[in-house]
Parts: sequence; C-alpha cells; structure tokens
Amino acid sequence: MQTSFSPEQLADPRTAEADRILKRCVHCGLCTAVCSTYVVLGDERDSPRGRIYLIKDMLERQGEREPTQEVRHHLDRCLTCLSCMTTCPSGVDYMHLVDAARAHIEERTVRSFKDRALRSVLAFVLPYPMRFRLALKAAGLGRPLIPLLERFGLKEVAAMLALAPKEGVSREGRFRGAGTAVTHSERRARVILMTGCVQPVLRPDINDATIRLLARRGVDVIVSHGAGCCGALVHHLGRETEAHHHARRNVDAWSKEVERGEVDAIIVNASGCGTTVKDYGHMLRHDPAYAARAARISALARDVSEFLYEYELGAPERWSSIRVAYHSACSLQHGQRVHDEPRALLKQAGFAVVDVPEGHICCGSAGTYNILQPEIAGELKARKQKNIRTTRADVVAAGNIGCMTQLAGGLDVPFVHTVELLDWAYGGPVPAGLEHLAPFVSDVPRPRRQVADYIET
Repeated sequence: MQTSFSPEQLADPRTAEADRILKRCVHCGLCTAVCSTYVVLGDERDSPRGRIYLIKDMLERQGEREPTQEVRHHLDRCLTCLSCMTTCPSGVDYMHLVDAARAHIEERTVRSFKDRALRSVLAFVLPYPMRFRLALKAAGLGRPLIPLLERFGLKEVAAMLALAPKEGVSREGRFRGAGTAVTHSERRARVILMTGCVQPVLRPDINDATIRLLARRGVDVIVSHGAGCCGALVHHLGRETEAHHHARRNVDAWSKEVERGEVDAIIVNASGCGTTVKDYGHMLRHDPAYAARAARISALARDVSEFLYEYELGAPERWSSIRVAYHSACSLQHGQRVHDEPRALLKQAGFAVVDVPEGHICCGSAGTYNILQPEIAGELKARKQKNIRTTRADVVAAGNIGCMTQLAGGLDVPFVHTVELLDWAYGGPVPAGLEHLAPFVSDVPRPRRQVADYIET
C-alpha cells in the first residue's frame, strides 16, 4: 500500500510504525473472509482491509482534521480477534496498527458523556479484583432493571448486568495471595503464575487447578507480590498510558522473582492476558528504564498449555470416555499462534476431543466488546453456541475466561478451562459443574501424588 506521510509526521514513532505496517498491505482481501465482523455485518469498512484504509486516511490527515466519527465507529466495532493476521499472506501487523489507531483516537477526540462514563467505569473496576468483586455483588440488585435499561438506550449497562453470574460471586481460591506452591516431588522447574484480575473473581478454580497440576508434577509455582492486571482491558480501550502502567507494575514484580533465582516461565492461563504479556517488549520498547526487562518478561511468558506441552507430564492418573469440544480462543490461536498444544494435551489425558465448527470465528467476548458492542457480540455468541451444539460434546474446554463467560450463559453444555480437565485427569478434584460426568472417569491404579504446600509471603 502506498502512503503519503510527510517527514514531520514520520518523526512521530507511532506514525512511523504505522507507515511500515501499512506498506505491507497488498489489498488482496483474503482477510475479509475470516473477519468476524465482516461475516456478520457485510460492510467493507468493518473488515480489516476497510479499517486499514480508514486508519491510513486518518493518520495521513492528522494535523488537518481530527479523527472522524466514521473512523471511530468502525474501529470500535473491531473485535481485535486477529484472525486476519493468521490469514494475511503479506504479514501485515494489524494488531499493532489498530492499537496505535485507537490510542490516537482517544487522545484526539471527545466521546459522548455516556461512552466516557461507561469506559471509565470499566477501566476503574475490571482490572482490580476487590472492586470487581464488590461490583458483582451489586449487580444482583440491578439485574431486574435490565429491560428498563434497554428501553432507555442503556444497552451497554444492560449487557454488563446480564454478564454478571446469577449465582453471585465465586468463593476465593484455595491458593490466594502472594506465595509459593512448593512441590513434594523432585523440583524440575520453577515458574511464576500470573493470577490476573477478572479470572480469580469469576473462576478461582482455574488458578487453583493450574497450581495443583504444576506442583504435583514437580514445578514450584510463585505468585508474586505487586503483580496484577496485564493491562489488556484498558489497552483495547485505547488508554495507552494506563495499559503501560499495568505493564510496568508486572515487569517490576516479576523481575524481582527472576533476580532471586532461575525462572523457567511465566505461566498465563487466560489467553487474552497472555497475548498482551507477550507483547510487553513491544509496548515498552521506547521506555529506557523498562525496555530490556519488558523484553525479557515477554520472552518468558507462556500459555499454560504451551508450557505443559513441552513439559513431560507422564501418564494420566484417570481415564475417561468423556467427549470434549475444544473452543480455541482467538487470543490463543491467532494472538499467540498456539493451535495444537491444548488438543494434544487433552487427548494425552484420555479425553475424546472434537473441534468446534467455524473455529476461526470469534465468540464475541473480546475483553469488554460484549459490553460495548452487545448486538454484534450477541450475534456471534448465538452463532458459536449453535456450532458447539453440533459437536454433541459432554463438556466444552477453552483457555480464556472471557470466552467462558460469554458462551456459558444459555448453553446446556458445561464450560471449563482446559487446565481444569487436565488437573482432573492427573489426580485433581472433579471440576465444578462436571459432577454428573464423574461416573465416566476411572482411576488408574498407581500411587497418588501429594498436592504441594502453599507458603504465603
């Protein structure tokens, strides 16, 4: 793609990077076939190619006019599922292009009061577990107001309340707070676990299962002081400064652990977070105080399935005839290019694994997308659930809390994290919601491995 940026514009690092990315696009249009919003809406401006043209025009005309409502509208409707990057034959770095464009828009435009208020609330609440837990407790009071909110045009608030779990806030996890799970086996690895922000509130069992499984197989698991939200939630809202704040805090916390002793990996079991942590080196590349450390942290980051695939787990302690539909989260298959590892692990653990049709199409979660764009997210959710039902599976497994929250409601098949099934197969408890499947799982006679001690610090 030919660009026409002035030398003055190219002096800005963000514009210079966008110029390099734009020049790789050859207008082939292959991205449109796999773009979830284009599949649903059929509007060229809601395809990667269309958005690239809009971004190019916006950046080339910076200084002449502010970003238009049209550009903001169509970029807001992008899921950032990154399916286009998997398909693109030219290697267009759409992820960093749209990130830069969103930051540019947020810095130079003023949204409506409703949009500003909603985005501020999301940025204030979701990255902080204590605030999020309190918000979920209050959500039960607001749920009866959903029809009224929709009637008065507050569809985003209604969507937010509808996503809150009806059964209330989950209990806190067994392994909570900073500390180390010390294995009772011979230590074969030492890792840091990113606990996250939303996941430990909605599904603390996921972190518990991760710690149990790793520690039982000879891995010391560290939960660091000071670490928190990865920054993805605010990053996709265009709040670059806030996203970098979260990234720096995690880099500081994890670098201290790396300095204390060898760390084999930083384990992330929410793939949306993993995509962002692996990008810290790029996010903080212009920060002389953090660039080198951030690159080191990104190099250590692994999705839990990625780490376990390379790690010798041995034979499972239980065997089953359970049929598992594997839902491949966009952030895992497109953002991190982790495709076969989760399936291979589930098969190795004795499960019958089937793929969900149209696996490249997003479920509509995409961080806060299902709140900010509820109509499109709802269409994608219905489409994905219909495809899941065709698998006739006993359970659905996924590697991202956002997908699980989005798809579980209204689906008559239980949804669990991949690591929960692996923990079960390798000696852990029955995952919550799968008690009815316990009769289909048989123990293999062999000595059980003891769960690790958790030493809080």
